Amino acid sequence: MSLSRSISALLVAAILWGMGALASLGEPLPREALEPYVAPPMSLGEQINDKGVWQLLNSGGAEAGYVFETEPMAPLPGFSGAAINMLVVLDLDGRFLDVQLLSHNEPIFVSGLPEKLFYDFFKQYRGHSISDTLVVGSPYGAGSDGSALVYLDGVTKGTASVRIAHESILAAALQVAREKMGGISTGPPAYPDMQYQEDLTWDDLVAQGIVTRKVVTNAEMDAAFAGTLWEDDDPDAKDDPAGAYLDLWVVDIGAPSIAQAVLSPSSFDELRNFMEIADTDEPVLVIETGRHGLVTEEFVRNTAPDLISAEQGGFPIAFRDSDIYVELNDALPNELHNAAYEGAALILRTDRRLGFDPTTDWTLQIKALREHGSFQPEIGSVTLDVAHVTPERFYARPEVIKPVPPWVDALRNRAADLIVLSVFLVGLLALLLFGTNRLAAHRWFTPMRLGILAFVTGFIGWWGQGQLSIATPLAVARTALDGGSFAFLLYDPFSLVIWAVTLVGFVLWGRGLFCGWLCPFGALQEFAHHLGRLLRLPQIEPNAFWDSQLKNLKYIVLASMVALLVTAPAALDKAIEVEPFKTAITTFFIREWYYVAYAVGLLLLSMVLFKGFCRYLCPLGAVMAIGGLVRGRDWIARRAECGSPCQLCKVKCSYGAIKKTGEIQYSECFQCLDCVTIHDDAQQCVPLVLAAKGRKLSVAAE
Repeated sequence: MSLSRSISALLVAAILWGMGALASLGEPLPREALEPYVAPPMSLGEQINDKGVWQLLNSGGAEAGYVFETEPMAPLPGFSGAAINMLVVLDLDGRFLDVQLLSHNEPIFVSGLPEKLFYDFFKQYRGHSISDTLVVGSPYGAGSDGSALVYLDGVTKGTASVRIAHESILAAALQVAREKMGGISTGPPAYPDMQYQEDLTWDDLVAQGIVTRKVVTNAEMDAAFAGTLWEDDDPDAKDDPAGAYLDLWVVDIGAPSIAQAVLSPSSFDELRNFMEIADTDEPVLVIETGRHGLVTEEFVRNTAPDLISAEQGGFPIAFRDSDIYVELNDALPNELHNAAYEGAALILRTDRRLGFDPTTDWTLQIKALREHGSFQPEIGSVTLDVAHVTPERFYARPEVIKPVPPWVDALRNRAADLIVLSVFLVGLLALLLFGTNRLAAHRWFTPMRLGILAFVTGFIGWWGQGQLSIATPLAVARTALDGGSFAFLLYDPFSLVIWAVTLVGFVLWGRGLFCGWLCPFGALQEFAHHLGRLLRLPQIEPNAFWDSQLKNLKYIVLASMVALLVTAPAALDKAIEVEPFKTAITTFFIREWYYVAYAVGLLLLSMVLFKGFCRYLCPLGAVMAIGGLVRGRDWIARRAECGSPCQLCKVKCSYGAIKKTGEIQYSECFQCLDCVTIHDDAQQCVPLVLAAKGRKLSVAAE
């Protein structure tokens, strides 16, 4: 007991000592570390905040998006306790240009599954938008056809780590979008409600502001160029200062009721056909009846107009020509018909998925040009802004499909396994809590115990991947120091249930429930021991002195890992390899030869030294022993004669968990029940045997 308390104090001291070291984690990488990840012709621009967000520059040096790491902004802890760090490249429209894995310490990929699977997972983000509802896994229930959800394939056995990485990417990307890309929608865009009908005339559209008109006179243009090189380069403006330089009409015709009021039947039909194909595009009609016009002579249909641009919320809107012939409704004014006939009317389009919201104020920008000089003239420009918005009533918004929390998805995926596991655990707990003595006294106890351990190895271990590891307590400790969220534990509900039962077992029995009944690798060692006995291999049993000294090794291993946790966490992934669990259970011995040799060597050792790894080396066993200090009862019955004069239980205890005094050392008890069997057996328990002989002698004397 005193040793365990000393070790506990040591662990706490190591954690407190290392808190300063952890404070430096999560710092953004420098430019030289990030530049190799940005593929040409793109390049890394300037750093724009202290969280490691950088400009993405195109080949011309213009801003094209953002480059950032996930860890500084969304340091969600993985199963090692360390965050998984990804590099994300977003364009200005909120689309993922690239996602790459920078660093991680996930045990399943470090020491189990090929890391290539983890790296390849992130390639799936390319081309998707932050407005897409991205989830990891397969559709649950109904199929994915027609679903607004976009499913990313996970990694078998590594799904929990992948989900943590996915949540980190979304959290960081949405944070960048909110702070740097305010004009980008982070949810499904509004779309025209094709079922909404309203009888409208051109006059109605004008009166209600559904059509926007912008008039700029020649005098106003002269004023805009006043004081510049080009102030005298428009003689027509001087001759007619009151004349219209720009007379622009803007109307969003995505809604059927508006389009019918503006277009002729044939143009309306052509627009409907176009929108059936390009169903995410929003069409906007612009008509210009002034001197300016809409395009230059170099304009090519179906491309972006060279004099027209737009923005919403401070961010650009990508407009391009729809290449639809514009014929207007007969009710429109003649001047508009004339402009359309002369080619001064265009139906522009933009993709709503890129963030454009027609029901929110946006600005159409017209560039007015002037030339100075006749040979290679210098070009000057002024931008004319036209604000526009369309009433909400013409549009519908899709119901935002909020993905279920990852832990709910994990529960669904493991539902059948969890049911089987729960039934088994309830039965085992009931058996050990209410029927321990009857179980130990049963003539078939050993086969029954081995049958339970076979189920633990096959179902909980190899099938369910429920082998607990020291990685989890270390991750919890690190998360507590970082002040992070413990939500990562929910990503693996199968193991979490076993942890919960193990914690309950601490109170009822100490460490014995897990170490003796629920550890898959411990079960393999016990099978190896029985095989060694069948083969009549000589058994090794250290004397009392060496046994007590060797048992301290596991605490030293645990303390070393805690020291690494707070000083060199990157080294933990290798240090955790002292546990052979990933080799023997997670990967079915399919690994590099030296890992396999180590795990097999421990099993061979168990054939001659009973569960040597569990007793002397296992850091998780040390955690279990310390956790067992909360045990609330001495559940193994003892007699006054136990220890003096009777030593049978001590001699028979393969774990060396019984002192000479007969007292049970619960920190080393694996709940094998051998001593319970002896205690209740009138043929084995010496006090019972002597008492029976005494009764016989008494009867004979009478």
